[in-house]
Amino acid sequence: MKERSPLAVFVLPFITFGIYSLYWLVVTKTEMNRNGTNIPTAWLLIVPLANIWWYWKFSEGVEEVTHRQMSAGVAFLMLFLLPVIGPAIIQTTLNKVAEIK
Repeated sequence: MKERSPLAVFVLPFITFGIYSLYWLVVTKTEMNRNGTNIPTAWLLIVPLANIWWYWKFSEGVEEVTHRQMSAGVAFLMLFLLPVIGPAIIQTTLNKVAEIK
């Protein structure tokens, strides 16, 4: 996993009108899949209702990669209910894992 600034994950979506959020999800998904998770294609993000399922699969990947430091339920709530600050909090947890490797 690549370390990223949680502040950048929080601020860049405002500057890029949300495009960085999509970029972050896709790049992070790819890195997690390289570490053994099975998150489906990010194209599902643009499909109504399928994007909710995709967020859940992404959250399960976060739980697996962080070795349960962040549960899938918490990650899902961060992404779905707190889309502004949630990714930054998830990135902080992913950075902890990146430090260990």
